[in-house]
Amino acid sequence: MIGMLTALGLTNSVKGQDWPNLAQFQEANAALEAPADNEDRVVFMGNSITIGWINSRPEFFEGKPWVNRGISGQTTPQMLVRFRQDVIDLKPKVVVILAGTNDIAGNTGPSTIPMIMDNIKGMAEMAHANNIKVVLSTTLPAFDYPWKPGLEPAPKIIELNKMIRTYCDDMGHIYLDYFSAMADERDGLPKKYANDEVHPTKAGYAVMEPLVENAIAKALTQ
Repeated sequence: MIGMLTALGLTNSVKGQDWPNLAQFQEANAALEAPADNEDRVVFMGNSITIGWINSRPEFFEGKPWVNRGISGQTTPQMLVRFRQDVIDLKPKVVVILAGTNDIAGNTGPSTIPMIMDNIKGMAEMAHANNIKVVLSTTLPAFDYPWKPGLEPAPKIIELNKMIRTYCDDMGHIYLDYFSAMADERDGLPKKYANDEVHPTKAGYAVMEPLVENAIAKALTQ
């Protein structure tokens, strides 16, 4: 019997291996009512930068039909796995995707820039197939990662952002350029916007907020 349960993936040890963290928002998703006919629901999909936004600046989300589905540390393959549950099934009009930096950091193993872009494309294609407008954000600047120093991420982030821009131009998605507004002379994120030069402070989010509001407004009129 134990062998059969193991084969079926039903042992406690296997059940505990929730690699994409599908359990994180299951209860919140189940409790979320379907959007009203006139509701401009937006889902924010991302990592610690996205979830940190609502933790640091909850007032920015208050009173808006916006749903935050960021999970700290996540990479694009993890987001792709949970995209149906945490975005499509919530029936938003717009999804704002901010991803890629943890892939470059190697959080779930080595990734090439084309691999990261393929995962972003996968999410965008799933959204488009379900009549959800797509806003693709640039990966935020980073000169170094405190948890994994020495990777020199800046040129890789620039390369990824160029691919995101080209894809948006080709597909008609909204390109949301945080990078140009936030990068310093090192192509990093300065301390005035992020104490650890990766995760924005309130000052960093204050730069991002009008940019994302404008991008969402554009997407809603497409």
